Amino acid sequence: MREELLKILNELRPEIEFEKETALIDGGVLDSFDIVALVGDLNDAFDININIEDLLPENFNTVDAMLELITKLQGEE
Repeated sequence: MREELLKILNELRPEIEFEKETALIDGGVLDSFDIVALVGDLNDAFDININIEDLLPENFNTVDAMLELITKLQGEE
């Protein structure tokens, strides 16, 4: 799952070292357009549905936070 997430992120923004970033949203590394594209890619790749209430900075600031969100949403379906 981690490898798939990193592949998606690297296709979105290849210049960013996602494993080292701890404030992807809070630090302005990813902008709103990136998030819209990312949410669509994550929904498709992991067969989940990220809702508006899930669009919190803490869910997208790190790779680990995104993995937690994906795991949580997969468990709900």
